[in-house]
Amino acid sequence: MSIGIELGSKLTFLLAITNAIGLGLVASTCRCVMGKKLTAFLWSRKWYRKYYNVHCYFWYFLLLSVSLHLVFGLLTFGIPF
Repeated sequence: MSIGIELGSKLTFLLAITNAIGLGLVASTCRCVMGKKLTAFLWSRKWYRKYYNVHCYFWYFLLLSVSLHLVFGLLTFGIPF
């Protein structure tokens, strides 16, 4: 099964941007990435604690985006070797 090269390229590109956004969302709520000082500073803010509550949903968003990116990339370009 193959989709058109034009549509597939556009979808793959848009999903790559979505992947970058998803990665940024996950990284901005991951306590392991930011270090102790920044994490302590942010945890003292009420808005960040609310923002952190949706951390799990950011992971689902990223997983879905990466999966779709993989599927459309393979359908469009196939396996390159």
